[in-house]
Amino acid sequence: MLNFMNIGTPLEKAALRGEPSYVWRAGQERRLQMMLRAMGDGLRGAVLENGCGVGIYVTHLSSYSGFVVGLERDMERAITAHKINAHILCAAGEGLPFADNMFDAQLSHEVIEHVQDDTQSVQEMVRVLKPAGKLVLFCPNRGYPFETHGVYWRGKYIFGNIPLVNYLPRAWRDKFAPHVRVYNQADVAALFHNLPVKVLHKSIVFGAYDNIIQRSGWLGKVLRAVLQGLENSPLSFFGLSHYWVVEKI
Repeated sequence: MLNFMNIGTPLEKAALRGEPSYVWRAGQERRLQMMLRAMGDGLRGAVLENGCGVGIYVTHLSSYSGFVVGLERDMERAITAHKINAHILCAAGEGLPFADNMFDAQLSHEVIEHVQDDTQSVQEMVRVLKPAGKLVLFCPNRGYPFETHGVYWRGKYIFGNIPLVNYLPRAWRDKFAPHVRVYNQADVAALFHNLPVKVLHKSIVFGAYDNIIQRSGWLGKVLRAVLQGLENSPLSFFGLSHYWVVEKI
């Protein structure tokens, strides 16, 4: 991974830390409903969004839970999130500033691929969960035909969806995209190895393709329907993100 201190332009920040959700559309709403179903009774207690960006999901989760905390590594984004939600902290996921067994539910949405140490970050997530607390995790799938975080070429960052990069051997892939991780199912499972959790759900989901729909209308909606319809088939291998729900035991 590139050093988090090597951040200059907004484009370089986007490369290292990803771009959070700034608007609420069908894709965000679909994932919110997945989170709500997964968290279940945990919504009645304390909820943590670990890596909350500018606070979009914190705001919507707050409509369903009495107490939601957002944690964000980037100070500028944490300040933005704090303007719409009082319970925002700026800290790194590798050292969560919370006591053991504090949260009833937790969300990590497309975050662990950007942290310095994903194994330690997941250990921290589990540490702060109460027994029977649930963690909802989304992270990029290596089977997806595009690297959505851009690549580096001859030292220059190229923004955009770059095809087939994630299909290269891991060492080659990581030279093009040293700023972001990508996961196969075994990689995600390894993050939870020897941790006191049981897996309640694991699948691969496609995106909502709201940008394509905005440009092409009904053709984009057909694409979304077809791809999301593949999520219960072997072709889910090519989906956008892993979606895991684990429970602390």
